[in-house]
Amino acid sequence: MAGKLIKRMFLYSAGLTFTNMARLFMRLFTGVMFMQFGIRQISHFSDLAPTFHSVMGLGGETSLLLMILIEIICSTLIILGLFTRFALIPTIISMVIAEIALIQDLMMQQAVSFYSWQAIFLPIMFLGIFLFMMLAGPGKISLDYIISVHLTSIDEKGEAEAKEFELEES
Repeated sequence: MAGKLIKRMFLYSAGLTFTNMARLFMRLFTGVMFMQFGIRQISHFSDLAPTFHSVMGLGGETSLLLMILIEIICSTLIILGLFTRFALIPTIISMVIAEIALIQDLMMQQAVSFYSWQAIFLPIMFLGIFLFMMLAGPGKISLDYIISVHLTSIDEKGEAEAKEFELEES
């Protein structure tokens, strides 16, 4: 009796509902957290633009605008679970660039304290979460899954109709 309960609780249900709910939670939580940085940057755009790092020679203002677009658009796509893996590519790249910029700033400082090192952990945290989501995928509770099921059913209908047509010809 106890063995069946343990097996059912840990093995059976772990692969069904909870993993998809966990992926949904991860997408929602991370998307909202990442989006709030973009919203803050929009509200303080004039203050941030002059001091923002220039990425690939684009200039501080253009780099900030690009970062805001990545944070808002990609976060929305991640939350919806729409083109999730494609939306994760710019976010991963932006977190790598942010980490490099933070480390460069930290190395330029004369006096480095424990608290100044804490700033570099945020991009690493997002990077780890985004890499996990890239590997795990959006899960069944996403628009990606709904679209893939719809496209699969269309393909199966098309194959069935093609087989019927072949049978009628012969």
